[in-house]
Order: sequence, then C-alpha cells, then structure tokens
Amino acid sequence: VQLQASGGGLVQAGGSLRLSCVASGNIFSVRRMSWYRQAPGKERELVAAISSGESPNYADFVKGRFTISRDNNKNTAYLQMSSLKPEDTAVYYCYGRIVCSYPTGAYDEDDYWGQGTLVTVSS
Repeated sequence: VQLQASGGGLVQAGGSLRLSCVASGNIFSVRRMSWYRQAPGKERELVAAISSGESPNYADFVKGRFTISRDNNKNTAYLQMSSLKPEDTAVYYCYGRIVCSYPTGAYDEDDYWGQGTLVTVSS
C-alpha cells in the first residue's frame, strides 16, 4: 500500500489550498485517514482525521478553517484549507489505517504514511 499526497504550495495569508491523499495497492478497506503536519523545529501534530462511520475531528487550531473529507470509491482523502495563516506553514503528511487483502485470503491491518507535501503561507 502506498499513500501519495499532493496539493501543497505557496499561498498568501488568507488564501486556500486543497491537499489530496490517494491510497493505492491491495486495499480491502480504509478505516481512518488523517492529516498531520510538522513545522520546522516542531513535533508532528494531528490536524484532522476522518474514520469510517464517524464524524471528522479537528485540532483546535484549524477548526472552522480546514475541512477533511473522503472519497471511499477512490480511496482518497482531502484537506480543504481556507483562511490560511503563516503559522500553518509546515510539511503536511497523510496517514491511513488500512486493511489489506491478499490472494491467500488473509487480511492485515496496518498504519501507512504518505511522503508529505509542503505548504508555505506568506504574510
């Protein structure tokens, strides 16, 4: 299984970006998809998460500005970011809790990470 994140870039404060994360491989089901971010010199932190059958949850610092969504048919998660602030500058990583299926009939549930996409917000 691979997660491919995209959509980062340079944007002015107050602007918007939409990140995408596509999961590919022998996927049986996607339990949870999340976005994390890591700013220079800081620890990675959870931004937003969406699990099957549950409402999305958000870090307080993005509530009302960011929206996470999923397209289950495409195994894709999105992060719509609006009213961006310079402090949102970070590398954004997608995460998936994914169940894989194998030709043997076996299943395996594991954690997967994307490669990260850089978001830079200028003041």
